[in-house]
Amino acid sequence: MPLRVLIVDDSVFFRNRISDLLAGDSRLLIVGRAQNGREAVELARQLKPDVITMDVEMPGMNGIEAVRLIMRESPTNILMLSSLTHEGAQVTLQALEAGAVDFLSKDMRAWMDRSDSLKRQLCDKIVEIGQHKQRPRSSMFGVQPGSTGKTMVFRGDDTAEKTPAPQVARGPAKGLVVIGASTGGPVALQQVLMALPADFPYPILLVQHMPNTFTPVFAQRLNQLCRIEVCEAKDGDLLRPGVALLAPGGKQMIIDPRGRDRVSILPGDERLNYRPSVDVTYGSAARTFGSKVLAIIMTGMGADGCEGARLLRQAGAHIWAQNKESCTIYGMPQAVVNAGLADKILDLQEVGPMLAQSRV
Repeated sequence: MPLRVLIVDDSVFFRNRISDLLAGDSRLLIVGRAQNGREAVELARQLKPDVITMDVEMPGMNGIEAVRLIMRESPTNILMLSSLTHEGAQVTLQALEAGAVDFLSKDMRAWMDRSDSLKRQLCDKIVEIGQHKQRPRSSMFGVQPGSTGKTMVFRGDDTAEKTPAPQVARGPAKGLVVIGASTGGPVALQQVLMALPADFPYPILLVQHMPNTFTPVFAQRLNQLCRIEVCEAKDGDLLRPGVALLAPGGKQMIIDPRGRDRVSILPGDERLNYRPSVDVTYGSAARTFGSKVLAIIMTGMGADGCEGARLLRQAGAHIWAQNKESCTIYGMPQAVVNAGLADKILDLQEVGPMLAQSRV
């Protein structure tokens, strides 16, 4: 049976464009169209779609409010469509916390393009998240042990108490944590990092599939919520204990091959599907830190990270994979598990507390 899709957008152009893109795909069936959040909530209740494409910015009830109500009344897999702006990134991350599964950027140039690229991307993403069974919201968004206990909202004054990260002595770091994620990753990473103490003894590299307009906002958000320091990585940033560096969208993050005390940020190679790529950062960590790496592969579609995990395993590193039950999409962890590369398979709620106690 085809997946039932509800389209929500206040723009006639986008409602029609989404309909056109989904038409002809035998895996999908459009069951309704709504032009605002209130209509979306009502149609979600009546039509019980498998997937909703949800605009972020709408008059009256916006996409975030609609997501919250839908997830409370009739939980559904929701794909957010967001503009490539700083404000669009903020509200999209709020929507993901409210229960949306994934997002797709509203780059007008791409949406005007008549090639099949956007059609394949949109349809495949809807099919992938539509096959995911919605879990009760409380099991996905609870505050984890060791967290600050703050409500997960984005406000400039909502900051976790933070002590300055300890300064690394001159010379290489003694160990490294590298975490890769994609679909479902923003919320999952938030849960994990909120469990870490300010004096966490290792530097952390984060690779989340995300556009370049989103990564600065995501890093800022994590920094506000976590005891450790989180920032978007810049070329030449030092690896410091208790500091997490987030790979910039559209680029690649590696450890500087001239040493192992800082990162290099490279232009995104168009030949690579993912920019940033978990494989690239994992491979760099394997070459420079070898057995002194703890790599964690988390929720996301596809298999990015599997080849890098193979290099890490050959170097003697430790690898944890998120389990199927707690993943939004069990793709990237599944590839690592099926390849026999995972030392531990953990529920999302276990990852943060175990990481806080681990020693590389």
